[in-house]
Amino acid sequence: MKVIIPLAGKGTRLRPHTHTVPKPMLKVAGKPVMDYVLDDVRKLGGVDQIIYITGHLRVAVERHVREQFADMPATFIEQVVQDGTAGAVALAKSQVDQPVLIIFVDTIFDTDLSVIKTSTADGIIWTKEVEDYQRFGVVVTDTNGHMTKIIEKPSTPISKRANIGLYYIRNWKLLFEGIDHVLAQPKNKGEYYLTDAFQYMIDHGAKFKVIDVDGWFDAGKLDTLLETNHEMLRRREPQAMPVALAGSGNTIIPPVYIEDGALIERSTIGPNVTIGPGAVIHDSTVSHAIIGTAAVITKSRLTMSLIGDHAVIEGVQVSVSVGDHGEVRGTL
Repeated sequence: MKVIIPLAGKGTRLRPHTHTVPKPMLKVAGKPVMDYVLDDVRKLGGVDQIIYITGHLRVAVERHVREQFADMPATFIEQVVQDGTAGAVALAKSQVDQPVLIIFVDTIFDTDLSVIKTSTADGIIWTKEVEDYQRFGVVVTDTNGHMTKIIEKPSTPISKRANIGLYYIRNWKLLFEGIDHVLAQPKNKGEYYLTDAFQYMIDHGAKFKVIDVDGWFDAGKLDTLLETNHEMLRRREPQAMPVALAGSGNTIIPPVYIEDGALIERSTIGPNVTIGPGAVIHDSTVSHAIIGTAAVITKSRLTMSLIGDHAVIEGVQVSVSVGDHGEVRGTL
């Protein structure tokens, strides 16, 4: 089996952080979002090659993969023209000669991927029922549970089963035939959608099995990234709190994850806080937040905040999103 991972997007909804960090490499509970997914692929086994479609900050992505996932054969292909998901997957065509798993790694999911080892369907698409269906591609099924339509960001509630960006394609030849067809047409809403290639496959006789995931955790915008941080913190093993933190006038409210080298004094931390290595927090209250490596926070009250590496926050009482090396100073 081959795996295709498109991650060329710029992550505009998470700026300024994604000016310096690829969106899939933003951390929740101390771990890059994409690593949760790649760990699942590693556990699945049977993968001959992972094809990464890179673009924005591609050097950082390639370095991270080579350092953390060197045991899984990798190929990197740059998507120079950002023309959509179909265009991204099309770049892998020359590499694919067997069934393929396609994963968008800016979300985390709960599902058993081993089902693909015994599936006889032409394809599998994983979904999750949502209320804000207008934000997603949604899947319509027949009475047998097979997909009949997939519609991008519908204005009416034709379905609430959101496409989560996880697909297994056994009939890879028909997939690329469908992609070629899509790329030969005018763009749909300004880009070429991979889901239109799936619709082509269905219209030409392919059967797609639809599987609902047990959990799906988005990391595509600030509020959902913080919610996902909360969920991943909840799942971690309880962390033994360093004696230095417990004895420095601090109050720690779980769940939190504090990386080695962080210095915290006279502060209340938690719930739902991740603090990166080397961060310094003095005389502050921090809840529902992700604090980056070597960030410095003093005399502040932060909640629902994302603070980048080496950022400086002083005298602030707000919800803030500050990128790497940014500074915000107030009068608290």
